[in-house]
Parts: sequence; structure tokens; C-alpha cells
Amino acid sequence: MHTSILKQAANEARGLAMDAVSAAKSGHLGLPLGCAEIGAVLFGHALQNNPEDPHWINRDRFVLSAGHGSMFLYSWLHLAGYDLPLEDIKNFRQLNSKTPGHPEYGETPGVEATTGPLGQGVGNAVGMAIAAKMAAATFNTERFKLFDHHIVCLAGDGCIQEGVAAEASAYAGHLGLDNLILIYDANDVTLDAMADATQSEDTALRYQAYGFEVTTVDGYDLEAFLKAFEQAKAKDNGKPHLIIIKTLIAKGIPEVAGSSKGHGEAGVKFVEAARKTLGLPEETFYVSDAVRNHFATHKANQIKACQAWEHTLDAYREAHPDRYQQLYNGLHGLLPDPDSVSGLSRIPVFPPDATLATRKAGGQVLQSLAQSLPMLISGSADLHGSTFNYINDGGDFTRDNPTGRNLLFGIREHAMGAILNGFAYYGLHRASGATFLTFSDYLRPSIRLAALAGLPVFYIFTHDSIGVGEDGPTHQPVETVSALRCIPNLDVIRPADPEETAGAFYAAVERKEGPTALCLTRQAVPLLNTIPVDERRHGALKGGYIAHRESGPLERILMASGSELQHALGAAAKLGPGTRVVSLPCFGRFERQPSDYREEVLPANCRQRIAIEAGISGLWHRYTGLDGKVIAIDRFGLSAPGSTVMSELGITADTI
Repeated sequence: MHTSILKQAANEARGLAMDAVSAAKSGHLGLPLGCAEIGAVLFGHALQNNPEDPHWINRDRFVLSAGHGSMFLYSWLHLAGYDLPLEDIKNFRQLNSKTPGHPEYGETPGVEATTGPLGQGVGNAVGMAIAAKMAAATFNTERFKLFDHHIVCLAGDGCIQEGVAAEASAYAGHLGLDNLILIYDANDVTLDAMADATQSEDTALRYQAYGFEVTTVDGYDLEAFLKAFEQAKAKDNGKPHLIIIKTLIAKGIPEVAGSSKGHGEAGVKFVEAARKTLGLPEETFYVSDAVRNHFATHKANQIKACQAWEHTLDAYREAHPDRYQQLYNGLHGLLPDPDSVSGLSRIPVFPPDATLATRKAGGQVLQSLAQSLPMLISGSADLHGSTFNYINDGGDFTRDNPTGRNLLFGIREHAMGAILNGFAYYGLHRASGATFLTFSDYLRPSIRLAALAGLPVFYIFTHDSIGVGEDGPTHQPVETVSALRCIPNLDVIRPADPEETAGAFYAAVERKEGPTALCLTRQAVPLLNTIPVDERRHGALKGGYIAHRESGPLERILMASGSELQHALGAAAKLGPGTRVVSLPCFGRFERQPSDYREEVLPANCRQRIAIEAGISGLWHRYTGLDGKVIAIDRFGLSAPGSTVMSELGITADTI
């Protein structure tokens, strides 16, 4: 390691951060300045990656969980030779630059995860580490070691305090993820005050109790940090690694260094003096030729290593064509069928006399999908027995069985959401996870980030309404479906019967542009056999369709989702030939249909409309209009048998 040039690079990276934040008049200087030497070692020497191919599958993943320190990452990606020109560094936090305020996946080459909400990156890194373990166990052979990389995550005091990080770290220790290296920037400062105002535990002992191997080093001793990092990489001891680095927040600006003022841009007014102290010239956004040359040489060596790996992959393809095809399909998100018609045909049709909950129907559908999608994995927050999403014969993922396809998350919904996102960022598996719908609020921040980053994960949320019954209002979601519908780019699908459920699950695995939430019943529902099977399945794919067409001039439209569709159909039978029934299992998918299809299903000239759903009324008014009515539940539920609660609160055909 060329220590002297990396120390110089650290100071020049500090200069880039100071100049970018100064130009933007916005941003966070604390971490980029305090951790500069760590960035120099990682990006200038220790990480296995290829800036020319940011998606190389055997790269080390670096996640900046403390995403507010984004200029740390942008500076090092720029110096390392990623497609991040100096002009974008100069345009930090400006419109249409590749350097947004917090790192955003897909916006900046080399950014592995959208981070900012503290602690999420730790959970993402744990998900990536599990995915990497699965990949190695599935595809590596004695001759070919395709996967031998590590997941590296930099977190601060804020991340370590967050509950999602604690949940995810405990799970990582339990699973023995020795390919995970968590770097804790222990600068003893939070935004409001010194860290001891809000924390007093011994973090090293806490992580040892989780099952981590813990090392503490001086964050400015490059050799000591590199030694700890390389030892962590070399050890295959069934323990994830925590490297605690002792640093000084905002190092280089003595007026704010080591204080809570150093966190944000309070140090900007002292930047000119700081540049002189650091030995930087007056020229802003300065990088010396010596530093440029070092990183150019390092990049060339990385490219050669990647090319050698590519030759290994070519030989692997020749030796193991079936495994290679599975790997290729996973990386490209390919389904085994060219279209939804043939894809849905793999899912057996339910017996017409079946009466079962959509959660149970979903469990059966999942088995069919799992057989044809070997990279599909499923997890549950200690509720497999109720959510019915356990992949039969898939085995449990454990430290001794890394090919297991079922993840037992324990009672850790928040971590489950972040870990599923980590799988999606990794880009090989199709990840899903389950809990009761009312507990989706525990993982809502992760769902929001999945929607923001366009991650194709899906959630199986059961016990979707007051139909839960005797467990009462704490377990009966009423506002939750609508609350999820408010998240942009999240498909929320509430199927009405088992055949709509088949279409809903296929929609979830088919979608690449973002996440999907499947909201399924606890109570049994009948098969709606008056609607052809294909119409129910493909209607769910479209998000809305005509479930019952009027036999005379159209007078009124009844709309419903989920278990309430049966009541709309029942009411239509009594209301006469001018009644149409529309199933709307997914608003988002319906809105993406062509306007002529939406007009065909919900013609604008029919203003007598009624919607029914066992949840709050608000969002349905977009479809009922000013002249329509919504039969809904704008209150919390009751503790009684589910059918009694439904009747008591007016969710019946007679009410319509």
C-alpha cells in the first residue's frame, strides 16, 4: 500500500467535499472529512471492484449507510475512475446532476443502495451478504470460484442507534455472515449533541454478543485499518466483522471538528483557512496529478483482475451450461415463459367448489412459481404458519445450509424490509417476505425506499381487514391498504378470490420496475365462478376489469377489491340488468393501462357509482366521483368473529 499518496488523496478528497458543500451551500461535511483516510484505503487499495463495470457480479459491495455523508462516496467514486466527472462533483445537490443530496441507486455509477434514512444501509448490507452466501453455495464449484467477494458497510452513530440496524445486526450474527464487514465511524457525535447525551452502552460488547468479531482501530492509522480490513476479509470463521474506527468529525476544520456543529455545513465559513491547513492550493476542486496517476494505475489493475474473472466465467459456461443459464436468468430477471399467458398456465386452476382464504391460495400459487423460478426466495417474520409462504422442499437458509430458500427473520419486520431490499440491490434473486398486513407499518420505511429505488421485491401481507375477527382492532387493518397505496411506484394488489390471487402473484414476480404488496385474507372466500378463470387472472394483472357486465343499458357501476367483490356481485344480482361490477384489485396497475381500456371498464358517462371496501374510504373517491358513494370503514374495528364484524360495520351486499 502506498501510504503517503493515499494520505495525500485523503486530504484532496476533503478538499472536494468542502468545495462541493460550499458551492451548494448545503450538505454534510462531518463524515467526508472525518473518514477520508478510510475512503483512501478502501477505494485506493483494498476493495475488489471495476469502475469500468460497476455491475460486475463478483465486486465487493460498498454501502454508505450514513448516506448524509454522500460527498464521501462521490469523491471516492470520482477519484477511483467511475463515470462521475468532476463537473458532477461541482454540481453537488443540483438539478439533474449525478450527485444528489443522498446516494440514490441507479442515479450514480458505483452507488450500491439508496441510503439516507439511518440504519437502512446496515440492513441492506446484511441482505447483500445473505444473497452472496446463497450465490456462492449455489454456483461455486471446486474448480470455479465465481463468488468470493465481501459486503462492506460504513455506518455512524446514528445508524448504530437505529432499531433497524440492531435487528439486522442480530440476524447477521445469528447467521454467521463472515462475508460482512461493518465499519463503525465512532466519532462520538450526533446531530444535536455529543453522543454520550443519548447513548451509554458499549457498542463493541453489544456486537460481540450478537456474534460479531470486533476490532477497534485509529481511523487515521492507514496501516492499522488495512490490517484489520484484510484480516476480516481473510477470516472464514462464521462471524461477521465490526471494525470500529475512532475518528474526529469534520477533521481539518478545527473551528467545528469534534463537535455536533461539524455534522452539517456549519464549517463552510472556515473552509478557506482549512484548505491552507490541509496543504491544498487555492484552486477549488483540486486533484493532483500524483493522486490521479495512483488511482489510474489502481483502476487498470482492477480491470485486469476483472478480465481474468471473465475468462473463468467463460470456462464455467462451457463446463456448467445449466448452472450458467440459471445465473444469467437471475441476473437479468428473466422468467421461464415469454408471456403472461404461458406463465400463468403453469399455475394450476383451483377446483371450482373450493372455498379458501386468499392467504392459503397464495401459498399454493407460490409453490408453482418456486418450481419454475429457482432464484425465488421467501421469508417471514416468524409467521410462516399463518402467512403460508414457506417454499416446500426449499430448506431454511442457515449458516450450515446456505442454499436454503426460506428465511426465518424472527420478529424483525423492520430488518426484513431492509434485508429484502439488499437482495434486490444484489440483483440475483427475486426476494419476498411476509407478515400480517397491520405490521407492514414496521417495515414501511423499507417499502418506501424499495419504491423510490425501483426494487422488484414483493411482500405477502395477510390478515388484510376486519375479517381478521376475534383478535380485534390491534390486528385489524383499516387504514393500512390505503396508506400503502399512497406510496408512489408501489403496486398494492388485493385479490378477490384464489384465481385473482394467482394473477396477483404472477404480477409480483413479473414486475421489474418496483415493489408489490399482496394483501390477502385470513378468512375463507368463495371462488367467483361466474367470472371465467382467465378473466380473473389477467384482470388482476391489469389491476381492474369488468367482473360482471350489465345485460341492459348501463345504469350503475359497483366497484370493489378483495373479499368485498363477492358482496358487489351479490348486490348486482338484486339491482337489475343495468348494473355493472368492476373488480379493482390494484389501482396502480389499472392506472397504467391505456386510457381507452380504462374508459371501457369505467365509462365516464356513468356517474352512479358505489365502491365497497373493508377499509377507509378516502382513495376510492377518485373512482366514485362527486356523485358516487363509498361503503367503507372510517374507524377502527371490533373484537368478534370476522363475519360478525363485517356485518356490524356494514360490509354486506344488503348495504349496497
